[in-house]
Amino acid sequence: MSNRAESVLVGLIGEGVTPSLTPPMHEREADVQGLRFLYRPIDLLELALPAAAVGDLLLAARQLGFNGLNITHPCKQLVLDHLHEISDDARRLGAVNTVLIRDGRFIGHNTDFSGFGSAFAAGLPGAALDRVVQLGAGGAGSAVAYALLTAGVKALDLVDMDPARCAERAAELAGLFPGATVTARTTAELPQLMPLADGLVHCTPVGMAAHPGLPLDIALVEPRHWVADIVYRPIETELVRGARVKGCRVLDGGRMAVGQAADAFRLFTGRDADPDRMRAHFLELVDAEESSAEDALATVGR
Repeated sequence: MSNRAESVLVGLIGEGVTPSLTPPMHEREADVQGLRFLYRPIDLLELALPAAAVGDLLLAARQLGFNGLNITHPCKQLVLDHLHEISDDARRLGAVNTVLIRDGRFIGHNTDFSGFGSAFAAGLPGAALDRVVQLGAGGAGSAVAYALLTAGVKALDLVDMDPARCAERAAELAGLFPGATVTARTTAELPQLMPLADGLVHCTPVGMAAHPGLPLDIALVEPRHWVADIVYRPIETELVRGARVKGCRVLDGGRMAVGQAADAFRLFTGRDADPDRMRAHFLELVDAEESSAEDALATVGR
């Protein structure tokens, strides 16, 4: 077997991806498995390239011998026009975040939805799925909603600040899952929705380090609710912390980040990743980031 066949070269295309934790997660898992694996960010901002350049970057990656690419914002929809084959789930979602390069062909997959699905099943086993409230109907929210409905949610209340986007997304999902009820809602309806819900899923930027705060009144969250967040910087968001204090079962955003990475690793390499090992490394990376940020603040304060 040639050296090239024994090694894997992967990239990540998107805006602001240089600090991404996905490359070191993949590389560490490959190291443990004895696989030669190189994963490099391809940052559109640093390269001064528009999102529309994703097609040219795919062609360049093929010429340079890449085995595959992860695709993130703002290219998950744009990349569709440049693929030879798309998995059924990715086609239904209208978004691709993983592209395999095989025999000169580009094959698209979506591990955002599968990553959340596996994280949800492992982190909240037996969670009630009769009715769920989801905050956020953007790109990540679409994948999460698709995963929830695939898992068997019977009624999904989608809440978003953009009524038109929310209504469009709800209609799309209702068409894909005719056995479920998917309804577009507004934030003003949350006091009426939460008492009816089994669980809450959060898919907006609120709670990120750059957007601290809570996405809803924490008083609406009851101990009987399960709560899932997809924000992972920080891992312990105000929502996760507040829900845990109330006694809720919680799923932090790191679970989805690891889940999608593990699924992509399997697609790239043909080998199963160890999600527990990947999560342990992921938490190390997040802790190191937070420690560096605290040290920087302390230095500034001197």
